[in-house]
Amino acid sequence: MNKLRILSDEELKQHYVGEAITLTTVMAVIAVAVVAVIIYRLFLSNEANVTIPGGWKFTWE
Repeated sequence: MNKLRILSDEELKQHYVGEAITLTTVMAVIAVAVVAVIIYRLFLSNEANVTIPGGWKFTWE
């Protein structure tokens, strides 16, 4: 059941550690930007309608 094995030098050179961290960081920054736009449009205007992908709708009247 244990399928662990030691990687060769060539296999280690093809493995990039920072890819997952970079992707996670980019996704987090995009999420924060979307939330910032929603907050700006909802709270700094008299009336606002915000629709984002995925069917999310926010209304401020």
